[in-house]
Amino acid sequence: MLVLIILLVCVIVALMIYNMSIHKKIQTFQNMNQRVTNLNILQDFMNIVGNDSDVDKKIQDINEVIIEKYEIKYSTIVVFDGTEYIIKASNVSSRHWDALKSLHEVDIFKDSIAASVPKYITVNNENERLPYQQQEFGRSKSAIFFPLYIDNVYIGYWIIESGVPHDFDNIDTTIFETVRENIVTVLKTIDYQKTLEKIARTDLFTGLKTAEYLYGEGKKIIDQYAVSGVCMFKIANIEEINKISRELGNKVITETSNYIKSNIANTYLFVRYMGPKFAIVFCGVESNAVSEFIKGIKESIEEQKISLEENFEVKEIDETQDEKIKEGKEIPKKGRRKKKKQIKTATPQLNFVISTYYKGTGLEEVFRKMEKYIDEESKESTEITSI
Repeated sequence: MLVLIILLVCVIVALMIYNMSIHKKIQTFQNMNQRVTNLNILQDFMNIVGNDSDVDKKIQDINEVIIEKYEIKYSTIVVFDGTEYIIKASNVSSRHWDALKSLHEVDIFKDSIAASVPKYITVNNENERLPYQQQEFGRSKSAIFFPLYIDNVYIGYWIIESGVPHDFDNIDTTIFETVRENIVTVLKTIDYQKTLEKIARTDLFTGLKTAEYLYGEGKKIIDQYAVSGVCMFKIANIEEINKISRELGNKVITETSNYIKSNIANTYLFVRYMGPKFAIVFCGVESNAVSEFIKGIKESIEEQKISLEENFEVKEIDETQDEKIKEGKEIPKKGRRKKKKQIKTATPQLNFVISTYYKGTGLEEVFRKMEKYIDEESKESTEITSI
């Protein structure tokens, strides 16, 4: 009997050890599975950042990934734009948005913002309301509030909600801390894109977009193709023309840009890069295929004689005056002003450099290299260079 008891005890101990081992393996598997899930979600975030949609659409897509992957009932991202709080993404009905974009005014969340720590709140029964709820009653019963910071600067908050009391009691908040950091990273990247989109202007002098357009809206068009030929050119003799006449120099710039604009397809991007430098992106066209076209453009422009008629005044002597002496002094003949016209002419000289842009690489690096080359190129050069 004693032997049987000892044997049973040994079996029980063995089973306990085995169960503990199984539990640890399950825990390890769950942790690994969560890491894989987080990596997959991070990859989803990066894919969203890299796609061609606009800034607001990207934030909405990120919020949808959070809701789907983490099975969250409600998720809302609110950003402070410097003047007001704006809901950038939410799956909550818009009738509740006034309350959701005023959470920074709720006392329980003010401490969370000041300390830069999440705040978990919940109710104990179905008859209670969360502190920030006004007219809504049954929508959410628990929530976690995450303040958002970029480089220690407060930019808004992210709040997740559930319709079940104490639904987040046993949740691993470190998972959502990681998600919060990913949201901040995405917002930071998107903020850079938004800045580029807003800074792009139309050059009033030529009617062309400025260089910033290429890195914002323009890049969405360019990246529809795997490879594109890019070209930069400079009116090399603009300084000499400006010495003759600033107005003539202005006319050379406008007529040169107008000629090229009227001779390239609408699917290509043509911008005034800076001063006398311009850039063309031949979307979806190999760089070696545009050389002949560029050669023809260059020859046509450099055959033009751009003229400007300028008015100027000269002083003439009025010979009709014959009064000689008055009070013992000689009176000089009176002068008068007369307008004359002068024709000034100039022929632009263009320096071209051609390169290739591959989707997924740095477009700004391609143009930086081209600009450096064209600035160092001899003004007498007439070659079209490929780099």
